Amino acid sequence: MISEKHQHLVFAFFMALLMSCLMSFVITIFNIGFADNLLSLWLQAWSFAFVVAFPAVVTVAPLVKKLTAAVVKK
Repeated sequence: MISEKHQHLVFAFFMALLMSCLMSFVITIFNIGFADNLLSLWLQAWSFAFVVAFPAVVTVAPLVKKLTAAVVKK
């Protein structure tokens, strides 16, 4: 298993993986519809989206935590 000190990176990995999967699929269908090569185009879009999403999540997660703490009542 992975050490607890790396929890932020594990969280970022799975968040980026799942969100890039979902969003790239929806956007691919929106742009081309249910084409014959949908799976191939979506996997290509997903791989690119994940490469962008992972560092983005790692970068913005601390800001999101601060914003969440500011608007959530204790």
